[in-house]
Amino acid sequence: MSTALKSTTASAEQVLVRRPGPQELHPVRTHRRRRTLEVTLAVAVPLLLVLLWQLAAARSWIDERVYPAPSTILADGWDRAADGDLWPDVWATLKRVLGGYAIGTVAGYALGLLMGSLALVRAALEPLLDALYVVPKLALLPVFLNMFGLGEGPQIALVAATVFFFVWISTMAAVLAVPSGHRDAGQVFGASPWQMFRHILLPASLPAVLVGARIAAGVAVLVIVASEQIAAADGLGHLIFDSRALFQNDVMFVGIVCVAVLGVVFSEVVRIAGRLLTPWAPRDRGRSQS
Repeated sequence: MSTALKSTTASAEQVLVRRPGPQELHPVRTHRRRRTLEVTLAVAVPLLLVLLWQLAAARSWIDERVYPAPSTILADGWDRAADGDLWPDVWATLKRVLGGYAIGTVAGYALGLLMGSLALVRAALEPLLDALYVVPKLALLPVFLNMFGLGEGPQIALVAATVFFFVWISTMAAVLAVPSGHRDAGQVFGASPWQMFRHILLPASLPAVLVGARIAAGVAVLVIVASEQIAAADGLGHLIFDSRALFQNDVMFVGIVCVAVLGVVFSEVVRIAGRLLTPWAPRDRGRSQS
């Protein structure tokens, strides 16, 4: 859209003229071009960095023993995957993330809904949960080790605790943000508590809850990688730090790439599930809608 001032000499008046821009004249074409530009940038920037890394390794600008070339990392990862050495670590990390994520999401949503709906429950529990929220979750790992011993229990509990706080906060905030007019309308029509939840609180708050669940998905992967370094005999976190201790930096980078891929895929699955569950919500594409 563009605007211009036109002055008329006879009456000495100025007229504001509004001319439609390309977005108004050709909205589909403009959107397609914008989308193409976004996808191109999303692919080109990481690819350019990888090519620069490859060039730096080939020209010996960096020490390839410390920073292996991307081609070396790819070849090593392919060999480990083909030999079956990589998949046990991937599966160990994945099952811990999925188990902890499921427990943390259910607990966080249930308590967030309860605290968002009942002021007395919120007044009783919010100070305690706020204090626990600021504690680094890795600091709770020794507590979980004392509670569950060695094995899968502490890892799953740590992920569950991490996810719980993200989902709890987003759920409580979403329920509190439901307009009072919606609640009043339900009361006027005589809605039961279940009907109030099913037809008002759930559809109004679920989009914001799922945004918190998507953030929690990425954080869950980060936490489990750090936890596996400390108290696990397998998993991608153990692979990364054990390889670093043995100066197998190519294997270390294979583990880092696998963690990145796992985090992106898991977050995208949660995002797609959220879109399917909330078709009435604005589409969350992670970028501007223009």
